[in-house]
This record gives sequence, structure tokens and C-alpha cells, in this order.
Amino acid sequence: MTSTSRPLTAVILAAGLGTRMKSRLPKALHRLANRPMINHLIDTVQQVADDIVVVVGPDMPALEKAAHPHRSVVQTERLGTGHAARTAEPFFGEGDVIILNADNPLISSETLHNLLSARKNGAALAMLGMRPKDPARYGRVVEANGNVQRIVEYKDATDEERGIGLCNAGAFCASAQDLRVWLSQIDNKNAQNEYYLTDVVALAAQSRTVQCVVADEAELAGVNSRAELAQVEHSIQQRLRAAAMANGATLVAPETVFFSADTVIETDVTIEPNVFFGPGVTVRSDSIIRAFSHLENCTIGEAVSIGPYARIRPGTICEKGSHVGNFVELKNVTLGAGAKANHLTYLGDASIGAATNIGAGTITCNYDGVFKHRTTIGANGFIGSNAILVAPVNIGDEALIAAGSVITANVSDGAMAFGRARQTEKTERGRETMTALRKKKEQG
Repeated sequence: MTSTSRPLTAVILAAGLGTRMKSRLPKALHRLANRPMINHLIDTVQQVADDIVVVVGPDMPALEKAAHPHRSVVQTERLGTGHAARTAEPFFGEGDVIILNADNPLISSETLHNLLSARKNGAALAMLGMRPKDPARYGRVVEANGNVQRIVEYKDATDEERGIGLCNAGAFCASAQDLRVWLSQIDNKNAQNEYYLTDVVALAAQSRTVQCVVADEAELAGVNSRAELAQVEHSIQQRLRAAAMANGATLVAPETVFFSADTVIETDVTIEPNVFFGPGVTVRSDSIIRAFSHLENCTIGEAVSIGPYARIRPGTICEKGSHVGNFVELKNVTLGAGAKANHLTYLGDASIGAATNIGAGTITCNYDGVFKHRTTIGANGFIGSNAILVAPVNIGDEALIAAGSVITANVSDGAMAFGRARQTEKTERGRETMTALRKKKEQG
């Protein structure tokens, strides 16, 4: 929220299809750190603006949903950024308006505050600019005597203008009253026959002061292609890794760990190489996530060991001191305090009591082809290797399930359950069988 008495409305332009993305998905919905691009910008803008309006294209209900609870308005015809800004005009309010592009997800609240400061210090129009190493096809900012005179789009620029290093970053701030006037005066007499938002700069500069606030290229880079999306993902991951380490986590090989925007890593957590965090993961203090593990929508309690090569799926809670080992998959499981599932196991839709040991190769058969069913295992139990637990089934406290058993009925507290055929031995039958088989092989 703004600290001044003048309210601030933020308008985010998100109607673009992003043709260079080669995608049916609206550009603003492409994901960065497992969150739609536009939501990164909304989260930042919420820190400075009193109201947010998102301009979307026709038939973009998913984008409107992503913008919720903020207001969305539809640009029914894509006639340029100036036309998109006009679409939001009824919601400008009577204070200041800041206009941003949805494909600039890395912009920081500090930079937005710098832009607002330029407005407060006398600029009728404040804009963001940058000096990229390769200006490429960015619009160029033409200055004179320290003030901005106009912005020329790359397609309309002369060779001399293309040599200018200061480029437009696409964010503008002015009073709602002034913007309404300037937007009403722009036309589409240009190479693309579009209404350019950037034309408000020349209109403002005719009689007013226009200032350019320069920020870092890495923060203002836009996303217009899959390659640029990957570059921005790299930047976001660097930020998230640095934040995790600054907050007290150890990343053995930071460049190989991938976070989601909402990943929560507490102090004294160790993360080994090649770990992927999907959305909705919290890891509590003193836990270790070993190499090549994949986690999503789960909570890892204190002093828990995960992996290596573990997959922790949505709905799973690993309580304090529990262990999940190599090639173990958990889905919608509560693994009690001190419980262990250390080898080659699938547990789905299950509750495992405290200090229970799950043997190698154990499977909870939770799906009958139509419905999911739950398995409940009590505390201090032991599930032998290669046990198959056919849900719905309840296994009591301190129960022991013999290795290789198929369990289809409930097991009471303290009981030992066998669910396998009785072993029998046929004297000499093994040798006779092998001799017969070898003879058949010799005979072809």
C-alpha cells in the first residue's frame, strides 16, 4: 500500500498471446518457479499499490482466475498497448496510476518505490528504463537536457536511434487525470498500425517533465520466448537459492536444487544435489533432503531424513524424526514420529504410527480401479519385507506382519499376522526338476 494520501492503482497489461512462445497458453500464465508468471508480478505490486487491475484478452478465463481476487477487464481487440491501457481507464481512480507489463515478472518493490519517488519529486510522468548489454529490439529512450523526450519503437527507429543504449522497460507512472488525456491523444500511425502506450511520453514531454528511472537489466528483462522464459527461471532460482542459504539452509550444490516460489525451508536444513521442490513444500529445521529426491505439496517435520531417490507426493506429512529412504514413494501419507520406510516401498493413502518400521518392498494397495481406500498402521509395529496391505485395512499397535504376506483383513494390537501359503519341502524334487530341464534344453 502507498504511504501517501494519493491512492495508487496498478494496471497490469496481460492480454498478449505471446506468439513467439509458440503456445496455446496465454503468455502471462507460463510458469516460473511453479507459479504463473503474472502472480510473481502481482505479489510484488501488492506491496505498493492500493488497487490492481489486470487487462486480459478475450477467452482467457484461466488468466482471470489467476488474477483473482483482483479485477480483470477484457481487451476485446488487440490494438496495441495504448489501447489495452485505455481498456482499464474506467478503473484508474483519481490518484496515481502505474502501468506495467505482465511479462516483467522480476521487477522488485524497491524499483517500483524508486519509480513512485520520481513522481513525488516533480515528474509528471515517470518511467523505467535499462541499459542492456544487447539492446536488441527494445524501444529506445530519446533524451535531451536530462529529460526524456520520447520513446521510439525499434521498428520505427532510425539507425542513429537504434544506437541509443537506454531502453524502455515498459513501466509508467502518472496521475490518472493526465493519463486519461494522453491516452485519448495517441494514434496508430506507425509501422505496426497499433496504439503504442509509449507515445504518451512524447505527449507528456511537450509541456511537462518526464523522468527515466534506470534499473538493472536482469530485473527488468521481459519474457517473449521459451528461451527468455528459461533465462528468467534461472534468475528466479538464483534468488530462491540465495534466500534459502541466507536463512540458514545448507545447499551442497546450489545450482542443482530447484525451488518453487512458495517453498519454505527452515534453519539447519541440508539439501543435497539434484533435489526438486514442487509447489507447497515445507521443510522444518534439522532435516536432510538427500540427493535426487522430488517433493511436492508435503510437509517434512523436524529432523527428518528423506532420500536419496525418494518421491514425496501431495498430502504427505513426515513427522519429527521419521525416515524415508531410497526409492520410496509416499502419497497422501502421515508418517508418524520416528517411523521408518527405508527401502523400495510405495505407501499411498496411509497413516503410519510412531516408531513403526516398514520393510523393504512393502506396498499399500490403495486403489481398486474406481475408489481410493486407506490403510492405517498403529504405533511401534513392524511390517515385514514385501508385505502387501490391501486397503481398506487397519493394523493395530505393536503388530507384526510377516514378510511376504498379503494382508486383506484387520490385524489386532500386538498380533502377528501371516498372509501367505505354508512352506512345504519335497525331498530331492529340486535336483530332479533341474536335471529334467537341462535335458530338455540339450534336446532343443
